[in-house]
Amino acid sequence: MAYQGMTAEHIWVEGHNGDGINAYLARPLGPGPFPAVHLFHHMPGWDEASKEMARKFAHNGYIAIMPNLHYREGSDDPVANSNSIREKGGMPDERTLGDAQGAISYLRHLSNFNGKVGIIGFCSGGRQVFLAACKLSGINAAVDCWGGGVTPRDSEPPTAAMPHAPIEFVADLSCPMLGIFGADDARPTVEEVAATDAAIKAAGKSWEYEIYPNAGHGFVAVDRPSYAVEASNAAWPRIFDFYAKHLS
Repeated sequence: MAYQGMTAEHIWVEGHNGDGINAYLARPLGPGPFPAVHLFHHMPGWDEASKEMARKFAHNGYIAIMPNLHYREGSDDPVANSNSIREKGGMPDERTLGDAQGAISYLRHLSNFNGKVGIIGFCSGGRQVFLAACKLSGINAAVDCWGGGVTPRDSEPPTAAMPHAPIEFVADLSCPMLGIFGADDARPTVEEVAATDAAIKAAGKSWEYEIYPNAGHGFVAVDRPSYAVEASNAAWPRIFDFYAKHLS
């Protein structure tokens, strides 16, 4: 690795409709140029565990940016913000995409950025990754980590905030995508992953995925009971190999 350290800080970016929102930026020191990864945090919020993941990317030579998608809820407590979002029917897709576009635009002004952007999301963020890969421009690689709701469920009808299942936009998928899933996950199930796989292949898009045994939802989260050491240790190199291929 060429860098000698990293910086990590809270910054402000221009989000959806020009709103100012905070974001977490972790980046290697040095001239680079470095590729970038935009993180969509999980439904529990813009929390310390998510920031640790951003620093993991910086440690591995990527500029990592993660906007606080729950910023407008107004609390410093990620749990309170997450509960507020749930009570309102979930994150509005249009706003989420606007915030992500703003964070990606911020990257374009960094002098040590190589111009290539990957996106990754966990839990609800995985669903948002699928949407962003279909709806936003300038993305070079996408990683969906156990994103639930990519395919529709009868028990989860569309809402005003989330009016479409992302799979509806598969024809617009604009970059290679990697899926990371646990065999024991209930959302998405292995059957739902198979449906996603079939739809992407039918659309002729670049897609690959892994389903790890003895792993459920959120299996790389070291702060949660769901943490599965063997699966996590296999998934992270898979993710970094995928990004090295498409973002170098």
